[in-house]
Amino acid sequence: MVSAGELEPDPSQLLAAEKLQLLANRLNVYEPPARTDIFSFFTRRRGEVPKGLYLFGGVGRGKTMLMDLFYATIDFEKKRRAHFHEFMADVHERIGQARKHHEGDPMPRVGRDIAETAQLLCFDELHVTDIADAMILGRLFTTLFANNVIVIATSNAAPSELYKDGLNRQLFVPFIELLEDKMEVFALEARKDYRLEKLQGSPLYFSPADDAARHAMRLAWRRLTGVETGEATTLLVKGRQVEIPEAHGGAAYFTYETIFEPALGPNDYLAIADAFHSVFIEGLPILGPAKRNQARRMVTLIDALYDSKVRLVISADAEPDEIYVQGDGANLFERTASRLIEMRSASYLMDDYGSVRG
Repeated sequence: MVSAGELEPDPSQLLAAEKLQLLANRLNVYEPPARTDIFSFFTRRRGEVPKGLYLFGGVGRGKTMLMDLFYATIDFEKKRRAHFHEFMADVHERIGQARKHHEGDPMPRVGRDIAETAQLLCFDELHVTDIADAMILGRLFTTLFANNVIVIATSNAAPSELYKDGLNRQLFVPFIELLEDKMEVFALEARKDYRLEKLQGSPLYFSPADDAARHAMRLAWRRLTGVETGEATTLLVKGRQVEIPEAHGGAAYFTYETIFEPALGPNDYLAIADAFHSVFIEGLPILGPAKRNQARRMVTLIDALYDSKVRLVISADAEPDEIYVQGDGANLFERTASRLIEMRSASYLMDDYGSVRG
């Protein structure tokens, strides 16, 4: 891709690619022990299972791109690639089903079931803020590694920084130690934010929200993510699932109807701001007094995105200060309009938000 001019040469990305290639070489000659062989636990030597790889660094440095190239080219029968929030939503659902149908600790069963279908797990955006996730990760990954699962993960944070200052973090520390034992940790220190480069100089606010705006939004999405459309996923927020219509590579795409019509609350919008570095919202109409609830949700979402320095691409039927001028809370929306204007500025885009989000 570098030779073809599709990527710029970057020494840190090259080192990460070499790490992934070494792992691919090991996987090409690795044969997982058969589950049906009752003697496999005693006959296989420790160290036969290749170590995974934990890639961390600032946003836009190429972590997801490299992992996706690895995943697409590795010839490995049982593999799975997922956004970490999507994976954890699946895990919680499996735990619920296991508790419903079986007695005792569900974690060994859940871990074995996952290992049955995926001996290679590739996680994008490993980031832990939910205490429910934090409390089960150590036990879950202990089971996964005991079942010979190899894990590749990308994250903005080093393992030691995960769940920093979280409630009961001391109970989370064994998970960090487990990651560092079972995975090679590599800091991807690319020279610049390549995602920022893809958005710089392009409009981020399109008005009116017509077919031309929709086309421009999709063009911006393709430039940022490299795909035509994302995949539907879910975020687990305090035991509930929040639907994300399209997601890919740390970006999410919504329409007005999918982000502001459902009865989402502050925790839901905080989870979205935490999970994605870029958010697209298509087709925002002018909101009248009857849409006060939607306007209130918009205030909450924009505050969450702004505080986390998430990049916003949006199409609307009017400029920000004309979106909601009459109705309950219209005075509060003035701040939201101001933030919408700032969020499409070059200074907001260039802010070093990677350190803010951790």
